[in-house]
Amino acid sequence: MSGDKAVRWTAVAAVLSVAGVAAWVSYWHAVAVVSGHGEPGLTGHLYPVVIDGLIIAASMVLLDSARYPGDTPVLAWWMLGAGIGATLAMNVLAGLPYGWLASVVATWPALAFVGCYELLMMLVRAAARRAPAARQEPGTVPQAAAVPAGTEVAATVQDAARAAYAASVENGSPISERGLARQFGLPRSQVRKLRTDVVRAPAETAA
Repeated sequence: MSGDKAVRWTAVAAVLSVAGVAAWVSYWHAVAVVSGHGEPGLTGHLYPVVIDGLIIAASMVLLDSARYPGDTPVLAWWMLGAGIGATLAMNVLAGLPYGWLASVVATWPALAFVGCYELLMMLVRAAARRAPAARQEPGTVPQAAAVPAGTEVAATVQDAARAAYAASVENGSPISERGLARQFGLPRSQVRKLRTDVVRAPAETAA
């Protein structure tokens, strides 16, 4: 485990270092473009923060979502796409006066900046996937999946989650969708369907 941690932290340090340098270069490219198109002074220096800051903010939301199973916010993806498009346009415009080759060179820092954040999200997602497995032995279901006496032992995590939710409904305190997802390491979409099936089961039996 110490070797795994060393690899992960080395990767994180490298990603953050490259992202920092790329963000710095991309920032000054954007300052040059904005200042040369009617926004000089303080405004010209702050305007790029709105662009790259949007990428950072959206990426942080996606990183937080990646730490837990479930659906990621659609708005965060849209804002990330808008920020990426804007910063790429700024960097292309910064090199355009010197030719298309210069535009390609000027665009590289923006691509590196965005790519580093995606690599960081991949690391976080991988850590989130490994966490449930590290908390339980192979071939078993989480301890939290215990169900009332007389109930058959769950064969899969999904069965355990379904049994636990059904028991919580019978007790009058249903487990929330987010709670089930975090407790059993299941995607939110799967948990949503599971909860719906449990609610519909009594009605279908009565019919």
